[in-house]
Amino acid sequence: MITLKEMKTSAELKQFVKYPFLLYKNEPNWVPPIIADELDSMDPTKNPVFQNAEARYFIAYKNGNPAGRICAIINHIEVKEQGKPKMRFGWFDAIDDIEVTKTLLDKVSEIGKAHNLEFMEGPVGFSNMEKAGLLVEGFDYLNTMITWYNFSYYKDHFEQLGFEKAAEWVEFKIKIDPPDKQNPKVKKFANIIAKRYDLTPLEFKTSNDIKPYVDEMFGLLNKTYDKLSTFVPIQQYQIDHYKEKYIKYIHPDFIKCVQDKNGNLVAFAITMPSFSKALKKANGKLFPFGFYHLLKAKNKTSTAAFYLIGIDPEYQNKGVTAVIFQMMQDLFNNRGITDVETNPELEENKAIQQLWKNYEHELHKRRRTYRKNL
Repeated sequence: MITLKEMKTSAELKQFVKYPFLLYKNEPNWVPPIIADELDSMDPTKNPVFQNAEARYFIAYKNGNPAGRICAIINHIEVKEQGKPKMRFGWFDAIDDIEVTKTLLDKVSEIGKAHNLEFMEGPVGFSNMEKAGLLVEGFDYLNTMITWYNFSYYKDHFEQLGFEKAAEWVEFKIKIDPPDKQNPKVKKFANIIAKRYDLTPLEFKTSNDIKPYVDEMFGLLNKTYDKLSTFVPIQQYQIDHYKEKYIKYIHPDFIKCVQDKNGNLVAFAITMPSFSKALKKANGKLFPFGFYHLLKAKNKTSTAAFYLIGIDPEYQNKGVTAVIFQMMQDLFNNRGITDVETNPELEENKAIQQLWKNYEHELHKRRRTYRKNL
């Protein structure tokens, strides 16, 4: 017997957040989130995304035992301003029982129909700044801290229930050459492009140095991705939130920017040391030892992850990607980083994928969203 319960109280939301710890407890490639961060992201008093979004959370029970979870989401900017009658869903996890999956998805469908929406799509977050995509290839790799992990049968459940592919993302592993093995033509080309377009690299020493550029970075992010089918513009109050909450935790070395001769930002990249192994050791908790594992990963690691990259569309076909990546190459060499994993990139976003063409790289993961008409 399968039943569904909406999770509303603080204690119930904690059960919702902790369900994957039960489901994936024996899965070596699942990287747990920090429980407190997950709960904060679902708190309307702490996450400004709820100024333009609403969400409901459900756990499915089979014979009295938790068997799956799902979050039903409406992003009102997407629906009202962009004219996309979409019911979102995310935070989907379930045992290998298609009836459990059907029960969870049917609930989302019911909510979507009640709001006169025309289709449902997921898994996605409240906005474009959260995790997105069902893993369909790459189950033998750890997920990064900004992606979900899931079992391979999820894909089969969705397709058996009549869901179709909506968007697909790809992720790459990139090998970083040591200084003595770098292709000299790459650095020469980056220098030529910088001189041709009168570009100036920007590097930072403190978090306070970064803050004046954050609004411009997000503005550039909106310009970079606004033509892509899944993009919802990032609102100013979200930018202010991310600025205050996250920038102070990113080491200034890992943020690189490029300006044109008028002082306008034309490219930026934010990377971070890989926290996947540290998060596994923390197992969802910062205390008593989680902070130690994360701090150790921050200061000493041979692996990094790309998080955000923005290139002004006007410069995407002019080789500016070479300039920003040369800056990152120098950073990686200086810090002894030999391997980098990319943030998920939409399959059709060839401009960003051109960044990796001069490096040894491997497409090692795919993830996608699924949609179904209501």
